[in-house]
Amino acid sequence: MNQEMNGVEAERVLENIVHDKIDYVYKVVVIGDSAVGKSQILSRFARNEFSFDSKSTIGVEFQTKTLTINGKVIKAQIWDTAGQERYRAVTSAYYRGALGAMLVYDITKRQSFDHVARWLEELRAHADSSIVIMLIGNKGDLVDKREVRSEDAVEFAENEGLFFSETSALSGENVESAFITLLQEINRVVSKKSLECQGHGKKANGDATLKGSKIDIISGQELEISEIKSSSSCSC
Repeated sequence: MNQEMNGVEAERVLENIVHDKIDYVYKVVVIGDSAVGKSQILSRFARNEFSFDSKSTIGVEFQTKTLTINGKVIKAQIWDTAGQERYRAVTSAYYRGALGAMLVYDITKRQSFDHVARWLEELRAHADSSIVIMLIGNKGDLVDKREVRSEDAVEFAENEGLFFSETSALSGENVESAFITLLQEINRVVSKKSLECQGHGKKANGDATLKGSKIDIISGQELEISEIKSSSSCSC
């Protein structure tokens, strides 16, 4: 019993240490039609799990995963929402503060790819203009049922300035690498904006009212969903 309790206490201590070391929290949203595998991709990345009994998401769910990028401890806060039309009322709140997005379609369902343009339009209408977007063709393990050519997706991604990857939530192929690529690019964008803000700040002799785009970052000390806000932002 004592050994079991010690193990639990040790795990809690470890969680607290990790929590204290978190530098930033980046919010990422996952969008796309219903049944394309959004929740499964998220589950595979966050917990390395896949459920054959997965049910459609109702409303909004989120999961987190902590990893190190360029020497910074980043907590990815990944939001997953239902793809059904009746849940689209959550749009504004869902996209608010998002620095990255996974736009998912099913390679075995052409219609899900045809709807990607609509999802992208909605995303860009509600999210910040600097949001990093990754186009994901999921269910790559079902190549014999493919209805969407990789070439079509690559062309669309290039035309729209998106990153692209084909994944399989079932096997886990490319799931982690796709998320890491997205988070690395988010970190690059955030770092670049931080440097620009610092440069403008020096030119303005410390003027804190400089105008321009806002960096929306959640610090490691503000992890509660109800308190999502910018703690390291500027208006340069």
